[in-house]
Amino acid sequence: MIRVSIIVPAYNEEATILSILEKVRGQRVDGVAFEVIVVDDASRDATLARLESRPDLYDRLVSHRENGGKGAAVKSGLRAATGDYVLFQDADLEYDPAEYSKLMLPVLRFDADMVVGSRFLAPLYTRVHYLWHKIGNKTITGVFNVLFNTTFTDLYTCYVLFRRSLIVADELRTEGWEQQAEILCLVVRRSRTHYEVPIAYHGRTYDEGKKIRAHDALSVVWTIVRTRFRQIG
Repeated sequence: MIRVSIIVPAYNEEATILSILEKVRGQRVDGVAFEVIVVDDASRDATLARLESRPDLYDRLVSHRENGGKGAAVKSGLRAATGDYVLFQDADLEYDPAEYSKLMLPVLRFDADMVVGSRFLAPLYTRVHYLWHKIGNKTITGVFNVLFNTTFTDLYTCYVLFRRSLIVADELRTEGWEQQAEILCLVVRRSRTHYEVPIAYHGRTYDEGKKIRAHDALSVVWTIVRTRFRQIG
């Protein structure tokens, strides 16, 4: 039985947090046990109250007293995780937990070290979203592929699954949107087998709560370059 820690960072997600956790709890994959860890990053709305009203939907709830951003929430989730693998799940409804079976297939069949869910391979559907986000994603992915000699198609996706032993929370130097780039760099440098699988995508607009901006790609690219040449253990 492979144990997977699903880390769900949440900030002001009262409208969707219970719905997404119900979907997560409903997933069943043969040979896999899921551990659900929710990190409330000092939400100002009713997110925490709703979480506390449904303890059946998670295995552990970590609550921040002060807002530290998604990166701080990810670190807290990594510290709490006990699984063989880690999988990130956004607290909104852009990504469907029904895709977990696809993500686990390369692990179960090929003992993969990392699996990325790509919105650009051959998804069943993809909601049309912002052009500059796609350009930023393609730029980030291209720079990463050149520096690491890889062939990823969608690096800034939510669904990144990797062996927990490859990352230690306290070694991460970033806490902004660029943190995912740092994690990906470290995982690829420390592992051998990487896969992508197609996933569907139902992206949010800014009015619906989307937070990342196109200009965030600049700090991400710099993090990729810096981490590529950083001395690591």
